Amino acid sequence: MRRKISGYRAAMQHVGPELIELTLFGEQGGHAAASRLIDRGATAVVCGSDMMALGAIRAAEERGMNVPHDFSVVGYDDSPLIAHTNPPLTTVRQPVRDIATAAARALLDEIAGQPTPSSEYLFRPELVVRGSTGAAPRED
Repeated sequence: MRRKISGYRAAMQHVGPELIELTLFGEQGGHAAASRLIDRGATAVVCGSDMMALGAIRAAEERGMNVPHDFSVVGYDDSPLIAHTNPPLTTVRQPVRDIATAAARALLDEIAGQPTPSSEYLFRPELVVRGSTGAAPRED
């Protein structure tokens, strides 16, 4: 998670205020964090999990906002069934099979007495664009 936040901060350094809310990784945490961000004028949120994103959508809708026209939401994981939410959730898909294969290979190498070549593995995620994101609202 630290790496994600560090990357976000680096990208946002020249854009504007820091809008990071740390919370629990569940629907309630997403709702609470999104509520605080919306109250500070945010028009979009990238959540640490799909469940958090569902909470963020609920927070926006409770304020009379339309997702994605007034507020965009991105989840993380591409959990099964998440494409069937209303609106269908835009999310970041992790290459779970590749991650599992690398973990199993590293474990088997360690068991065999062969040191693993790396203590850190990087995988390329995929943005799956669905119906919870849209163009930024126009400023009046």
